[in-house]
Amino acid sequence: MWTRNFTLYFGARTISLLGDAMMPVASALAVGEVYGIAGVGYVLGLWTASAVLVMLFGGVVADRIGARRVMIGADAVRVGTQGLVAVAFLDGAPPYALLLAMAFLSGTAAGMFEPGVGGMVPLVAKDPQRANATLKIAEAITHLTGPALAGVLIVTAGPVVVYTVDAATFLVSGVLLLLIRVTVPKSAPSNVLGDLRRGWDEFRARSWMWSVILVWVFWGVLVIGPSVPLASQVIGDDYGWVMAALGLGTVLGGLVAIRLRPRRPLAAGAVAVIAYLPVPLTIALGLPLPLLMAGHLLGGSALAFWSVMWSTSVQTQVAPDVLNRVNAYQIAGSVAGMAAGQALAGPATALIAPRTFMLVSALTTIAVVAALLLIKPVRRLGRDPQPPGWRLSVEEIRRDATAVNL
Repeated sequence: MWTRNFTLYFGARTISLLGDAMMPVASALAVGEVYGIAGVGYVLGLWTASAVLVMLFGGVVADRIGARRVMIGADAVRVGTQGLVAVAFLDGAPPYALLLAMAFLSGTAAGMFEPGVGGMVPLVAKDPQRANATLKIAEAITHLTGPALAGVLIVTAGPVVVYTVDAATFLVSGVLLLLIRVTVPKSAPSNVLGDLRRGWDEFRARSWMWSVILVWVFWGVLVIGPSVPLASQVIGDDYGWVMAALGLGTVLGGLVAIRLRPRRPLAAGAVAVIAYLPVPLTIALGLPLPLLMAGHLLGGSALAFWSVMWSTSVQTQVAPDVLNRVNAYQIAGSVAGMAAGQALAGPATALIAPRTFMLVSALTTIAVVAALLLIKPVRRLGRDPQPPGWRLSVEEIRRDATAVNL
């Protein structure tokens, strides 16, 4: 797997993820000191919204000119935005309008960057599942080290240095991507609306894909989205230890996904998601720190394993010339649910206590697993590529019925 192309892509992706992981903490501490919690919320909210809005067009452009080129351009934009913010902090308090403008541009670049992430994997690795699992481990490590690095730099060196380092991560990522040599699959010439329609048709034709995204919207609104703001409030000072356990679990889940190759990837991933149940449940019950960490260790493993099974299924079941557009639709759906959950977390606490909401999240986790396993195309999707609009054959239906009778 460790070819020159994959090694370069792994390095680019890892350093880019480190920059992404540093950004929220850098914003929370640096911007928050000047403009308060509301100021941080608007900056991060604008970043997320701009990313979601352009994501579909990012998929179109990536299919037209190649994901690598789009990702390099997005990294270049983020070098500029983070560098400008670093310069602005030299005077102490940068204008808030500048922070909002840079958040918008940085989020737009992230939205253009993201659809190509999955599309690059089949181009640089012959074994997508192993590659996805390895990248998931790297993501977990950066999620552990990025916030810590940002926090240390803010305290010891100030916002100028932390934003400069953040800009440098995107510069290194862009250079590494520039060194990759891949053959870009060409899509048929079309206009932008035609490309968007083609991506939507490909997405809609795969019932296993859009049904998972529909289920995942509820997961984002009621589980993942509110998790950070509510869990950090309930757990308090020990939240860092709990997040460290979640990150370690993600590493373990990635290692399992490297070795385990189920015949039905999505079904196996859905079963694994039930191990996420201890995350909201231990918080809702107010259990002591060791049990909270154990629950998050299991939850991180579950999410990592599901993520690898899902990413590999998308990459192997979708034709290369439309993969980035299809990726854009499925990522936008998932992120939209999570963003809605983040936005609703605050107002929800005015109606119910945070621990009660976490209990709702636990029940939602059970419902999500049940829903995924009840969807036959999800349950039956195998490792071999299936054509769009795939349905179970009569013989497969008979075989299922015979198995049930037995």
